[in-house]
Order: sequence, then structure tokens, then C-alpha cells
Amino acid sequence: MRAAAKKLGEGEEEWGIIGLLHDIDWDLTKNDEENHCIKCQEILKQAGASDFLIETIVSHGYANDLIPTLKEKERNTNIQHCLVAAETLTGIIIASTLMQPDKKLASVKLSSLKKKFKNKKFAAKCNRDLIMECEKAGIPLDEFLEIGLIALQEISDELGF
Repeated sequence: MRAAAKKLGEGEEEWGIIGLLHDIDWDLTKNDEENHCIKCQEILKQAGASDFLIETIVSHGYANDLIPTLKEKERNTNIQHCLVAAETLTGIIIASTLMQPDKKLASVKLSSLKKKFKNKKFAAKCNRDLIMECEKAGIPLDEFLEIGLIALQEISDELGF
């Protein structure tokens, strides 16, 4: 998220925090997906989070058939589009990393990532349409793939890859 913010000239710190907090309720809702992005509202309100922060985080659950209360909502800001795109792209990048003989992010090449993105059987649960929302924020797909890959490679030690 910080890398996407930098590309768009937005607040890197703010976007980075939103990226870190977006699944704050996941441990509580991973077996109750209907409440994912719902429970986080309570958690964040109790912590004194702003309405903007809460709404942005909740937006990554918009248009999700598994979350009835968010099914009809649409993302409409750059940060909302980048959040859902980055979250989903991370899944493809990590899956690509696990396919490497050394299981290291440094071994993942952009050309390989682009091929894997086109292969809908690879990391099939990663919704490519959500990743394509990067273009609604003004970042072409190829550039977003590169930004995401480089960003994760830069923190590979922290991620253990």
C-alpha cells in the first residue's frame, strides 16, 4: 500500500497503516466470513479510529457475495481500489514465491509473475478482477504487479521469505 501511495503521490504512512489494519478482524472471522469487515468496525470504533479509516478498511469487502451487508456497495476512491487490489495481489505473489525452489521472494521474476497472473488456474482463489482495480486508481496492471513484487521483496526478511 505504501508503494501504491508513493506512485500516486498520496500519504504513504496513512496508506501503509490501512494496509496493515485491513484484516484486523480476520482471526475472529476467518471461519465466519459473513462477518469479515463487519467485526472490524466495532474493533476500530473502540480504538477511536476515524470514519475514513473504518470505511476504507471495510471497503475491501464491498461487492462480496459472502458478506450480505456489503454486497451492494462499490469502491470509489483510489485508496479503496488499491487496498483490494494489493491484498489480492499479495496472494499471487506469495503463491509464486512458494513455487520457487528456494521459496524466496527474491527469486520471483516479474515476467513469471505476469504469466502466473494470466493463468487463472494458478492461485485460483485470487480474484484477478480485484487486482485489476488498480487500473481504476490510475496504475496500469503491469506496473502494479511490479510495484507489489518489489514492495514485498523489500520486506522479505520480515515476511520470512
